[in-house]
Amino acid sequence: MPLAVVAITAACWFIVPLRWALVLLVPILLLTLWDFVQGRHALRRNYPLIARVRWLFEDLRPYLRAYIVESDREGRPFTIDERALVYARSKGEISTHPMGTELDVYSEEYEWLGHSITPNDEAPETWHVRVGGDQCTRPYDSALLNISAMSFGSLSANAIEALNKGAALGGFAHDTGEGSISRYHRKHGGDLIWELGSGYFGCRRKDGGFDADLFAEQAQDDQVKMVEIKLSQGAKPGHGGMLPGAKVTPEIAEARKIEVGEGCVSPPAHSTFSTPIELLEWIVQLRELSGGKPAGFKLCVGQPHEVMAIVKAMLETGITPDFIVVDGAEGGTGAAPQELTDNVGMPLREGLILMRNALVGANLKDRVRIGASGKIHSGAGMARAFALGADWCNAARAFMFSLGCVQSMKCHTGECPSGVATQVPWRQIGLVVDDKAERVARFQKETLKSLREIVVAMGYDSPWDLTQHDMYQRIDSAKAGPLDEVYNFLRPGQLLADPASTRYARAWEVARADTFRRVN
Repeated sequence: MPLAVVAITAACWFIVPLRWALVLLVPILLLTLWDFVQGRHALRRNYPLIARVRWLFEDLRPYLRAYIVESDREGRPFTIDERALVYARSKGEISTHPMGTELDVYSEEYEWLGHSITPNDEAPETWHVRVGGDQCTRPYDSALLNISAMSFGSLSANAIEALNKGAALGGFAHDTGEGSISRYHRKHGGDLIWELGSGYFGCRRKDGGFDADLFAEQAQDDQVKMVEIKLSQGAKPGHGGMLPGAKVTPEIAEARKIEVGEGCVSPPAHSTFSTPIELLEWIVQLRELSGGKPAGFKLCVGQPHEVMAIVKAMLETGITPDFIVVDGAEGGTGAAPQELTDNVGMPLREGLILMRNALVGANLKDRVRIGASGKIHSGAGMARAFALGADWCNAARAFMFSLGCVQSMKCHTGECPSGVATQVPWRQIGLVVDDKAERVARFQKETLKSLREIVVAMGYDSPWDLTQHDMYQRIDSAKAGPLDEVYNFLRPGQLLADPASTRYARAWEVARADTFRRVN
């Protein structure tokens, strides 16, 4: 071989790797120099390039913790086991568990439902609850597990489509969230619960007020089965919101009846009412404008006297909502101030008990249905809610898991990796509507089957037979008892006959039907 050829070949062996080394090293060198001269971050200036490793591990920390560090029973807001249960049921896989419970049955984390020596296998295969009192002309026979409020805009178009198609396949309801009814809610014809927030999206005037004609036009559509006023939600009770103009796409503008590219405010409080009586009068108006469909409200319980004020307004006017949905502080949202999420609002258990007691104590429970929403993802969770007074349950994040949500905690960034909580088109590609719709329907069906197994094991005919006496809680490491030894449950009419004998005496005393404020 000629010497020149050998030399050229040898040079190539060195030049090509050197070229790639330069391609990699030059950007790193430039980044290092930039870190050294910039003045915004002290760590990067003192430790060029190396300091960036800190931010890398901060970004990776949630994933490393979830997949490597945490045990099956750890993790927030949902543990690996809880998510795995939803995934298994939505896929039709076996959701059994070997070797017994991993819970410490002698710690406060364990509570149980009392089973019967004579299980009742004669219980019906399915149940529905009729929502709509004597003031409602078009009641709705609701499934016992429905999709809780999640708006288009917070969730992607594909996610909304899959949820609604799943609801249509399974015969249950899909709450629109306060973002109103989009084209994606309508595409597959699943039953809708139209939620009205303080922004009145979908029936909003130019000044942000409520447009009765626009509401009636949509609410009378056969797909809309119930109307729900959102007073507050668990993850951010008492907090409004601002939808930036940059997020108002033509599709979102179409659904919400606002201008493309124009920001709009959802105030903390409603403008259509300011007193308990006015709230009930608006419920009557919504019921009439919708053509006689059930109308009610959703809230995360805050001040007990405000609940009592609404009850007193019911007694004074004779007007009752068809339903009340109690949302627990453990409920989720795409974005909320952390201080509100962590520190404001009553958990579902306490809120549900208070609402149950207020209605039972005033002899109104037979006229008002109660829905329960807040981290419910299983038949056991539903059974506990029924034991506390619920008539049906709603779930949001559990249905997100059935769509493929991996709890990446990126909902507020628009960078959801599974295409559930994002408006970025390419991120939605992996969420195939037809496939995920079947998973949504299957998860709901299997969860209700689990609820039935519990009802059968307890010897009852229906979940409404469950009471606080059937649910046991550990008070401390040495003592456990039924729930009525931990919480107070009022007898029918007790608030009317002897409010002083209840723990709500003060709240009842300061509550008035014509104001939400305390009256001392």
